[in-house]
Amino acid sequence: MLSQLHITNLRNLTDISFQPASGINLILGDNGAGKTTLLEAIHILSLAKSFRTRTLKSAVQFGHKELQIIARTDKDMPVGLNYSHDSGLKIRLNSAPLKRTSELAVQLPLQFIPANCHQFFEKGPRYRRQLLDWGLFHVEPSFNFHWQSYRKSIQQRNSALRQHKKVEEIQLWDAQISLHGEAITQLRQIHLEQLLLEFKLIFARLCPSYAEANYEIKYKTGWLKGEPLAASLVKSISRDRQLGYTRSGSHAADWSFRINDIDPADVFSRGQQKLFYIALCMAQAKITAHINNEKTILLLDDISSELDAHHQNNVLEELTRLPAQVFLTATNLKLKEGHKIHVFHVEHGTLQLKNA
Repeated sequence: MLSQLHITNLRNLTDISFQPASGINLILGDNGAGKTTLLEAIHILSLAKSFRTRTLKSAVQFGHKELQIIARTDKDMPVGLNYSHDSGLKIRLNSAPLKRTSELAVQLPLQFIPANCHQFFEKGPRYRRQLLDWGLFHVEPSFNFHWQSYRKSIQQRNSALRQHKKVEEIQLWDAQISLHGEAITQLRQIHLEQLLLEFKLIFARLCPSYAEANYEIKYKTGWLKGEPLAASLVKSISRDRQLGYTRSGSHAADWSFRINDIDPADVFSRGQQKLFYIALCMAQAKITAHINNEKTILLLDDISSELDAHHQNNVLEELTRLPAQVFLTATNLKLKEGHKIHVFHVEHGTLQLKNA
């Protein structure tokens, strides 16, 4: 959680400092004022990458050579990130140089909900796996070990496939892939059970018309149903050699929550799809906070997109219950009395507190 934030030369934000609230921070402003850029700064600080561009080079303000984002956490830990066209990316955590960006994610667990988050249903299995694995990374200590070991073994096997090595050499990696792939699958399935329990409660409040619905998990392991991964790797070796990569494994998994035995993508409106994704992220944040006894950071861009005023207020009500530090943006938002929300206004790259 952040107690202070200072942004320099990030897109149209030349020099901004502010002290966010520990609860909900609403950023208002016209289109192009810099609302999403403020969320982008927090995203970069937590993950060392932007959600708007592949490289930070294009995020540096025109006419300048570097951007800088400096913050202090609620534990009084300083975090600093500097990107320069000349020297590249430099990160300091607690006044010491950072070697692995994963350490940033541990210190600043973050969930990002983009304005077009309804595309969760359209972007394919990889996008859905990433959401699930984010939760596991933050709540299950063994997950990162299994995932990194699995990824390295898959890379080695694929390299052997591309080089047309002998079958025996290719299959040297099968044991490690099977060991860690099976472990990843088990961890994912356990986490999905926990996620569904929280999701059902949250989604029922966000979208009351589905309060009495039946929910179930649909999980595809990424290999042939009813047999271990090791057996699938053996069966698919000829096809893998033709393709030059490994088809079966945890990297090919997919999942969904079916509602009343129907895929939500087939019946939900875009607004309902957005509420579905918001509920998933809220459930992840709640589980993470419960296990780690620490608030996560939740970024929600353009709450009014696809949602009417009634459902916007449902989201705000749920956010007040959530153990998270929230940053959300809107061009305009009518607040009900009683909402404890800090409202900031962005205009021409400057930020002002409207109320507290």
